[in-house]
Amino acid sequence: MADHAFADLSLAALYESLNPWGPGDDFYLGLLREAGAVLDIGCGTGQLLRRARAEGHRGRLMGLDPAAAMLVQARRARPDVEWVLGDVRVRRWQEEFDLVVMTGHAFQALVPDEEIRVCLRAVRAALRDGGRFVFETRNPDARAWERWTPDRVHRATAADGTPVRIWHEVRDGGPHGDRVHFTETYAGPRWPAPRVSHSVLRFLDAGTLEGFLGEAGLTVAEQYGDWERGPLGPASPEIITVARKA
Repeated sequence: MADHAFADLSLAALYESLNPWGPGDDFYLGLLREAGAVLDIGCGTGQLLRRARAEGHRGRLMGLDPAAAMLVQARRARPDVEWVLGDVRVRRWQEEFDLVVMTGHAFQALVPDEEIRVCLRAVRAALRDGGRFVFETRNPDARAWERWTPDRVHRATAADGTPVRIWHEVRDGGPHGDRVHFTETYAGPRWPAPRVSHSVLRFLDAGTLEGFLGEAGLTVAEQYGDWERGPLGPASPEIITVARKA
């Protein structure tokens, strides 16, 4: 989940343990292999770009993330990738990339309408003619937040080898419109107290997403409901969107 907790260096070190490589990463890696220049917005620890470079990708790879602690992990692993601290407002790109991606449901961390608009305008400016913007959001019809309960505990191992337990809890009685407020709690035996992060994610349906994209001059080329490119339906866990310049 996109979350401010990973601004903490010790928690950022847990990120990949909590988010191991999966089908979504394979999906995006396939797209990177076909693209000469790639921008990854909200890249986190840069797993995707690092894997592409390790496989021999020779084009330009840039990862952008607002959490310095996450980029510390990325730079240690692959100094031969461009890692940029901040959000889309720190640079002005002009048709520099063949592919722009937002993975790990990072798009859902854009909550206010204007924040979404600023991001999408920057994406369009960054894309070359024929370029693609690919991202995924959780399908609101699947109601993923109903499974974010304290009894579902995830476990990871800290850098010092000690176990860490992580759980989520939806706040304020559930969704408010298309917004879900929740906490993410980290607890370890050597910590004096659990660390609690408060976050909010926005769950947009396919029609609303298409409206924001169109307003920014982007058009939906393809949309899938899962990482196997299955059709989007009410039970689909994801809304995976491939957009191009209108």
